[in-house]
Amino acid sequence: MFRSLLRRPFSTTSARALKHCENHEFLSKNSFLGSWDAPRDPKEAEAKLTRLRREYALQVKEVRKEYIREMEAMKIEKERKDEARREALRVANEERKKLKAQAAQLRAQERDIERQQFRETLLKERAEKLENWKMKVKMHEEKKAEKKEFLHRQSSAWIEEGNLEKKVVEAMVEIMHL
Repeated sequence: MFRSLLRRPFSTTSARALKHCENHEFLSKNSFLGSWDAPRDPKEAEAKLTRLRREYALQVKEVRKEYIREMEAMKIEKERKDEARREALRVANEERKKLKAQAAQLRAQERDIERQQFRETLLKERAEKLENWKMKVKMHEEKKAEKKEFLHRQSSAWIEEGNLEKKVVEAMVEIMHL
């Protein structure tokens, strides 16, 4: 590795600049260079110089126009690419929002289903509790009715006070034998 570092030439230009220089297309040779022959008459020299300046100004004007056209074309291309990128981002955002909305709708449906199941479970439990409560009330009423009936039967056989002591003793004897 150290050797490869030593072998590399030291350069102050970047790789991008070097590549640009390699790919650069130079303009064709200018006809003005080396075309001046000094005339003998100063008026003729001045007229020739004026003509050369005018031709040079026209060429510069054309080069500037070409440069402006190229810059406008590059600007239009950049705007087109930016617009395409923005459109792609907008479409992607809309798609993401649509998927997000669908996911939210699906979660809402799942919550509704869970709530419905919970309600049904609660209603079922309440119905069971109500049925159980009704059964307990019914059993309580039946016991109450039995007790009442028992009291009716017992009350039909009233014991006179004189026989009360005798009946109590008989009942105690009966309980003792059990």
